[in-house]
Amino acid sequence: MPDIVTPTSNQAAVEKSVADRKEGVAENFLRDFSTVMRKVGSDTSQGPAKAEAGKQSAESAQESEGGSSKSSKDASAPKTENAVPKFDPDKPLPSQSVLTEQTDAVLTALGKLPALKLITDNALLEDTEKAHFQYFVDHSDAKTGLTKDRSSADSPASVAAVGFSLSSYPIAIERGWISREQGVDYTFKVLRTLWNAPQGDSAEGTSGYKGFFYHFLDGEKATRAWKCELSTVDTALLMSGVLFSKNYFNGDTKEESEIRDLADKLYRRVDWTWAMNADHRVSMGWHPESGFINFDWRGYNEAMIMLVMGIGSPTHPLPVDSWQKFTDTEIVNNYGGQKYIDFRPQFGHQYSHAWIDFRGIKDDVNRSLGFDYFENSSRATRAQNFYALQEKAKGLKDPFENRAYDKYDWGWTACDGPGAKYDRKHGNKVLNFYDYMARGAPDWIDDGTIAPTAAIASMPFAPDLVMPTLYHWRLSRPELWSSHGFKDAFNPIADPSKPSGWVATDTLGIDQGPIVLMLENYRSGMVWNTMKKDPYINDGLKKAGFKGGWLK
Repeated sequence: MPDIVTPTSNQAAVEKSVADRKEGVAENFLRDFSTVMRKVGSDTSQGPAKAEAGKQSAESAQESEGGSSKSSKDASAPKTENAVPKFDPDKPLPSQSVLTEQTDAVLTALGKLPALKLITDNALLEDTEKAHFQYFVDHSDAKTGLTKDRSSADSPASVAAVGFSLSSYPIAIERGWISREQGVDYTFKVLRTLWNAPQGDSAEGTSGYKGFFYHFLDGEKATRAWKCELSTVDTALLMSGVLFSKNYFNGDTKEESEIRDLADKLYRRVDWTWAMNADHRVSMGWHPESGFINFDWRGYNEAMIMLVMGIGSPTHPLPVDSWQKFTDTEIVNNYGGQKYIDFRPQFGHQYSHAWIDFRGIKDDVNRSLGFDYFENSSRATRAQNFYALQEKAKGLKDPFENRAYDKYDWGWTACDGPGAKYDRKHGNKVLNFYDYMARGAPDWIDDGTIAPTAAIASMPFAPDLVMPTLYHWRLSRPELWSSHGFKDAFNPIADPSKPSGWVATDTLGIDQGPIVLMLENYRSGMVWNTMKKDPYINDGLKKAGFKGGWLK
């Protein structure tokens, strides 16, 4: 981690460093950030020695307030990676305050130098977005282009991850990370694989049925993996990437023309009406062994884009009233001063928004409430951050209830987790730790696990909350970072012997992807603006009752 310093009167050095770097974005944020901050002045108010002294002072102060002074280098810490640390209910969990104070110091310093902060913001966003894109480069099959669900060696492909991958490649082209030719080659390979993969009602040897795709596919064969369901919403996320490719690759070359043709045929093949029940609701999925799943999609959640696509289909359109059926079940919550349509895991507020710009366009529900779905996601994001502060206050009163949340450590969505081996008990209190689970806030499944994608992919909704969190995790929690961006999740209370506690070993395509798309939307609006050109999406939105804003 770079030394934390504060600005001094040596403004000339700062101005020179800013001028020297105006021509381009930093290749390596952490290296350049450290270099620039050290140029701020020689009369620093806090160097490494003072930082360590401040850390000790902060821990002492926390101990006097009922906090913890236990060091992550405690001699009693387990020596093996897989050992579960013993939880002592009489000792509070390790203090996280020093990490917050370090981040506060950096942000205070940058706040006094707006020009410098602009450059470091851009460098941080570039570095973060590019790293998460790298997941799709390294975890897509060389022959089929299908993207693995997760980074583990035995993972199948996920069709939703493929949708995010297809959308990430044009971003990489625009950012100069890859050539247009590379993006064309990858996209054509994926669309050709999807179109040629066998479809049918057989339980084995097929990729899907009626234009839909199974949730997981064998990455090499493009056929059903395990005995997973044919997934309507995951097909919709896949088709989001397909349509994005169709609208982005508008060149007159043979390859780009074929991309547009394949993308159009793939979308038009999906028989949305086949998956609809008598009540005009869409089933969550289908198994060849047992038929349709007994649950259907009811708002509010990630399926908004599925309904828009289905209603806008020129070949197998859902009836217009299917949108009203979907939104009839929406629940309005009031929490932390925020009134919003409720869905606790944050992915429900992100996935559809990754492709559709809901700013300024409103359906009947929006008009009734007085705000659009983008504002709704903004309010839900702020409610999650408020929940972190509420839980922090609760943890100060009862160490067993401490989740180690604060203004920079927050964000809950579907993600990996520590698992039951970390469960702990004290008296009649039990804290259970879960594996992969749809965590959420407020008042949802909460075992202390934080998912970086929940906060970072919400950048467009609340940059004033998310940007400081991004700085915090990159500067003060380096163990969360990998060559593919943030690890899927971490839990400070599951393993108190480590700075960030338990940290997931895997990265997931459906968590890396939203970070790439939403950071790009925040920076340029590129994904949104490209999808605004799509006639099917436009038609679906209009038929669902959306009006105003950019929707002409």
